[in-house]
Amino acid sequence: MNAAQCRMARAATGLGVRELAALAGVSQGTVSRLERGEEVREGTVATIKAALEAAGVEFIPENGGGAGVRLRKGA
Repeated sequence: MNAAQCRMARAATGLGVRELAALAGVSQGTVSRLERGEEVREGTVATIKAALEAAGVEFIPENGGGAGVRLRKGA
C-alpha cells in the first residue's frame, strides 16, 4: 500500500485520520506520515492496510493502469 492508496481508501470508507488510527491501533501521526509518503515501518503499513481491508477496501496492484483501491461488493 502506498500513500495515495491509503488516502483513497480513507476517502472511500469515509474514515478520518483519527478513526483509521484507532481502528489500526496506531497513532494519528503515523497515519499522517504514511499519507505524506514518509517512511513508516513495513509492519505498521501492513497493520493499517489490514484495518482498511476489514473496513471493506480492496487494494488493486500496479497492473499497467496504476495502483488503486475499490470497495468490496456489499461493503
